[in-house]
Amino acid sequence: MLQTPAKQKSEPPAGGAKTAARPKSEGPAPASEAAAGRGLDWFNLFVANVQTGFGPFIAVYLSGQSWTQTAIGVALSVGTVSSMASQVPAGAWVDAVRNKTRVAAFSVLVFTASALMFAIYPIPLLVYLAEVLHGLSSCTLGPAIAAMSLALAGRFGMAVRLGRNARYAAVGNGVGAALMGACGQYLSERGVFYLTAALTLPALLALLPLRRYSMARGAAQAAAPEQPKARVLKVLADRRLLVFCGCAMLFTFANAPLLMLISGTLAKQGSNPSLLIGACIVLPQVIVALASPAIGRFADRRGRRLVLIVGFLMLPIRALVFSTTSNSALVIGVQVLDGIAGAGFGILVPLVVSDVAARSGHFNLSLGAVGFAIGIGSTVSTSAAGWVADHFGIRSAFYFLACVGLAAVLLALLAMPETRPEREEDAGATAAAGRASAGRAASTAPPQQRPPRAE
Repeated sequence: MLQTPAKQKSEPPAGGAKTAARPKSEGPAPASEAAAGRGLDWFNLFVANVQTGFGPFIAVYLSGQSWTQTAIGVALSVGTVSSMASQVPAGAWVDAVRNKTRVAAFSVLVFTASALMFAIYPIPLLVYLAEVLHGLSSCTLGPAIAAMSLALAGRFGMAVRLGRNARYAAVGNGVGAALMGACGQYLSERGVFYLTAALTLPALLALLPLRRYSMARGAAQAAAPEQPKARVLKVLADRRLLVFCGCAMLFTFANAPLLMLISGTLAKQGSNPSLLIGACIVLPQVIVALASPAIGRFADRRGRRLVLIVGFLMLPIRALVFSTTSNSALVIGVQVLDGIAGAGFGILVPLVVSDVAARSGHFNLSLGAVGFAIGIGSTVSTSAAGWVADHFGIRSAFYFLACVGLAAVLLALLAMPETRPEREEDAGATAAAGRASAGRAASTAPPQQRPPRAE
């Protein structure tokens, strides 16, 4: 079963002394672990391909099916609400399921069903059902990927592993957008969803090395002493997690409406913003693909808090630049900052949650709590920014979002503690868990019989 490890590998003894070779029964061979890592890379890429099909292509497709804008908005809102409502329960369910590869496979199969519902018969009932299923499976897939990453890399390799995840996901987003855009242009809009369903098959194949790796680890994990789970309320009330939820909500609130507002500015000037917005979406993905591994390593060396603050600073700068210019080249160029912020934030969400809750037994539940905060920020922000733009002008809306982004920076600077774990702290926790397990075993063992005394 691929699951978060109960304990980390111990460090080699001081002085460089050699240790005994690890028996084969203690865990999978390095080749199996390397294959599982490559499988997770490809799984991230193909899942990003699939998710691209559920983006703006839905609105374009339903418009071609004679749906009104109001009906399209209702359908998209159904998906958003179902996703928000299932964040925390989905995380708790992923925690409860021992085999995370099964959760990932189940989520991908639900994506297949959702895409086929759109393609075969786009009546309101099936479209609403497809949106609900997509929202639910998205909430289980993200935690499952994070849990598989934690099981492969451990707490101390998580930052580098998440950097690789982000790189392959960014490549998948770019390739998926190109493939599906070409499919919609040259074949049919319906064909986009058949292509989405077809791309779920290589995603399932990419899980096979992960399944073999999890089976190889099964005996070692069964033999390892398990830590008792912490109380749910204690984990969710952790100050580090609460502050991070606040930071994530403010950042998403300020970031989500920016492209919507700049596209409105360009449209009012009489230009067609479609190509520019496409470039504004693709360029950050290129930056994410290039910079994510380096950002992961930097977060390992210098800590999470510095990466968080630097990434958050990019947002108010973007908002201020958008408020002062509508020059196409400058608008596209400033999206480099969005790539830096997106790479840092995308890595830090599961990384900080791993730092706080990986050893509690509620890692995915905590990840769902952060996802719920992000959902609140993105859902409320578009309406709020639109209201400010309608009543006070688009420039004022950009200033408003810049202030919210600055609030996220200040909250991270003044209230967010460093969460990077220390190896000495982890070793002490592991030793304490081992002593507790030994104590429980001793308390349940039958008393030894003393030999009879010789007369």
